[in-house]
Amino acid sequence: MTGTTTANRNLDLETALCDARSSYVAARPKSQACFEAAKAVMPGGNTRSVLHFGPYPFTVAKGAGARIWDVDGHTYADFLGEYTAGLYGHSNPIIEDAVTHALQNGLTLGGPNAVDAKFAQLMCDRFLAIERLRFCNSGTEANILSLSAARAFTGRTDILVMDRSYHGGVLTFSGDSPLNLPFPIHRATYNNATEVVEKIHELGDTLAAVLVEPMVGAGGAIPGTHEFLQALRDATQATGAMLIFDEVMTSRLTAGGLQGHHQIKPDLATFGKYLGGGLTFGAFGGRADIMDRFDPERADAWGHAGTFNNNILTMTAGHTGLEQVFTPQVADTFFNRGNAFRSTLKAEIDALDLPVQITGLGSMMALHFAQDTPSAPPDSARTPSGLHELIHLDMMERGQFYARRGMMNMSLPMTNDDLDRFRMALTDTLEARAPLVRDTFDQSTA
Repeated sequence: MTGTTTANRNLDLETALCDARSSYVAARPKSQACFEAAKAVMPGGNTRSVLHFGPYPFTVAKGAGARIWDVDGHTYADFLGEYTAGLYGHSNPIIEDAVTHALQNGLTLGGPNAVDAKFAQLMCDRFLAIERLRFCNSGTEANILSLSAARAFTGRTDILVMDRSYHGGVLTFSGDSPLNLPFPIHRATYNNATEVVEKIHELGDTLAAVLVEPMVGAGGAIPGTHEFLQALRDATQATGAMLIFDEVMTSRLTAGGLQGHHQIKPDLATFGKYLGGGLTFGAFGGRADIMDRFDPERADAWGHAGTFNNNILTMTAGHTGLEQVFTPQVADTFFNRGNAFRSTLKAEIDALDLPVQITGLGSMMALHFAQDTPSAPPDSARTPSGLHELIHLDMMERGQFYARRGMMNMSLPMTNDDLDRFRMALTDTLEARAPLVRDTFDQSTA
């Protein structure tokens, strides 16, 4: 960031990007070597697409608290937070101790254990919709199972999702993915209550379920309005379709997730990410009359397999985290803390008078290059992606790490100093790049 004038650094976007990429590469030769070696055995050197960014992602050597270190020796404040899964940070001592104890009593136990029902009870107590619960291994799996259950229970076929939404690797609706499951899918616009109610009534008795995040996660931390979510609830009840809240990310926002925050009870809800205490996790649950169809003692039972559904490490980490660390009081306090941080950050960015917006709720937020605050996931084709890359590279040079697409997430071990340093780094970076942000945005939206 030093050695050139602001004017020279901002001649044009391509020049700025070339300089930023060169600086990044020069400072991370070990990460580049790791990346090249990985490409020999994994397509693109990668086994999870979202973790890739150009020129190449740095290789993480370790994490502790709210920080990570790469193999080249750089330290970063971790505002990625494993895409919301890293709520507890990288080394919570209470969870570490519980998992260490569980390790001493054996792995892959092959039966019910002493923790799974207790964990399920905690979740039933916390989340408004959950009368019965089943564990699985990821949020993707939870969404697949909940959609399949809704189709089987209603005897209907079709699913309604929001355009540009994401509900897992085989349920992604930004464009048309050839890997999506072959459910009959219909789309509506997020936060457009009139359109979505019309679509629900139009589909009538072919519609099995509406699947929606009460705040968009991957699409930019865009909250659903209460009016929109209530309209979904009313319309699905009127037509006999199921309402499924995907709270894989948003269940961390308050003690009872966003279903509790809005006091809107879906028929089913799905969970994942942080609820595993840092380990692989998924769950789905809801109305007892639906979920009880998974009871093996029933003559008409639905089967539900999964070797690691109740694995002892995840059950222990998840139960310990929810019972001893992320208590209801802590969850609500953290929600308020996140809102206060985002409000301060937004005010400072607004003062720069740039086409930059901050959206979110609580500890989840996202950076957007837009004149107005988006109410639905933006069209990626009209998003100036070069600006996201440039600011992302600049922020890594300042020791701050978040998602290339603009997602930023707080974790419990973050201090007020951590938040202040991130806020100052982002506002300083945007101010330094202000001429380029204005010119690039004007050209991309012309």
